[in-house]
Amino acid sequence: MMARSQQNTRPLGLGIALAAAMLLGACSGKRDLAETGIPVDVRERHPIVLRDAPRSLDVFVGRSGGGLDDRQAEDVADFAREYRRSGKGGLVAQVPTGTRREMAAHDTLNGIRSALARGGVPGTALSVTTYPVADAHLASPIRLTFASLQAKLPHDCGQWPADTGVSSFKDDMSNEPYWNFGCSSQATLAAQVADPIDLVRSRSEGRPDIAKRMGAIAKIRDGKDPSTQYRQETPQINSTVGGR
Repeated sequence: MMARSQQNTRPLGLGIALAAAMLLGACSGKRDLAETGIPVDVRERHPIVLRDAPRSLDVFVGRSGGGLDDRQAEDVADFAREYRRSGKGGLVAQVPTGTRREMAAHDTLNGIRSALARGGVPGTALSVTTYPVADAHLASPIRLTFASLQAKLPHDCGQWPADTGVSSFKDDMSNEPYWNFGCSSQATLAAQVADPIDLVRSRSEGRPDIAKRMGAIAKIRDGKDPSTQYRQETPQINSTVGGR
């Protein structure tokens, strides 16, 4: 009876030992992940940070004696409105030199001043500098630049510091996301934010609509439904495309 009891306990003891080894291996993998400095949370691995960065617009030089075309004039006016909204410091225009098109660049610069004034920025706010052209066969634009608060990632996406294949059994069994996972999503979110300060704190509610509030209260006093009723007739798809 004693020998049979010892035989029955051996598989149980072996199973406990294997389970303990697996738990220790998992803990070891967690420690190794922490030692590599790669956070598991995507917000810590690819944080969105706020920093002052340059915002630029390239205005291509037209012909001598002419101003800006309609497309570039509208682009410069929008750039001026953006400068008024979030610009910090001055607005700089870098004009190319050495292209034998100094007169055309001068006329284009005058057109830029006019478009900036239409966007609410006086021409006196524009500082002009020059830069040498490296290749005269390539288009050399006038670059407008100002600094603004922007939301960005502190690093570029597409980096692969660790092998995503089966190279280390211990690391592969940790079931953790690879380093580049979520980087593009964070970068896209940062680029879509209209005001970077919204990522730091919320905005105030603003002034309430007193007229709408008093109208809703009056409906409640009269026993009516204060909710808004939207009446909009939308055509059926089959009647629009001519289906049955």
